[in-house]
Amino acid sequence: MSQVRLAFNKASAQYNKHAFLQQEIASRLDEKLEVITSASNVILDLGAGTGLLSIPLKKRFPDSQIICLDFAQHSLKHNPSTHKICANANHLPLADNSVDIAISSLMMQWCPDLNQLFSEVHRVLKNDGLILFSTFGPDTLKELKKSWSVVDNKPHVNPFTDMHDIGDQMLNAGFQSPVMEMEKLTLTYQTVTDLLKDLKAIGAQSVGNRSKSLTGKNKFQLMITMYESYRQAGKLPATYEVIYGHAWKRISQVGSIPVLSV
Repeated sequence: MSQVRLAFNKASAQYNKHAFLQQEIASRLDEKLEVITSASNVILDLGAGTGLLSIPLKKRFPDSQIICLDFAQHSLKHNPSTHKICANANHLPLADNSVDIAISSLMMQWCPDLNQLFSEVHRVLKNDGLILFSTFGPDTLKELKKSWSVVDNKPHVNPFTDMHDIGDQMLNAGFQSPVMEMEKLTLTYQTVTDLLKDLKAIGAQSVGNRSKSLTGKNKFQLMITMYESYRQAGKLPATYEVIYGHAWKRISQVGSIPVLSV
């Protein structure tokens, strides 16, 4: 986790210039809140970073307190929000039953223990509180993963959790009837090096970004050659499997029930 934090801190100043995909997914996640009918006095943005999601959240809920939490302190410095906490999402420094909505865009894939994360979110949510998130699934960067697999059997791309496993872990944490969705988005690049530079620029330090020096130039060039087999219409694709999920914390069914349709 310390290496991930260091990578995001280093990338914080230039993050927004390269985070096209992250901005798009944050916007799509924000749109899912259009149909929410419950009171939302306190909203927790987990992995708030530079504010790609917390800024539109403030516009959508101008009278709510938006708490922006991230473990990379330099990323938070670039977040214009008022209420910011530098902390680990697996150990939330918040009181029990204090949050109406916990929302997170593309943070969960960096958490080594989703059971602990969901347990913490469940703890701080009020009864009938909502968790809503996006994360990456196993087919993310599949072209890069497959190209490296021809070179050796070492992991060169970060592992990503299947959405069914995520749903199971939410149930284990006490959430009711989690709803999971998936879509695939594709970015295109002129070269593999352009892709790797993009990943580094947003702090997504996959093992593959460090492999050129660790595995040698020959293996790195072989990986690039294999990736070239995916070129279509002059461009190299980079696939992202985007997972969206939401669930409610419901200890009892007393009172009105908020509704969210996605």
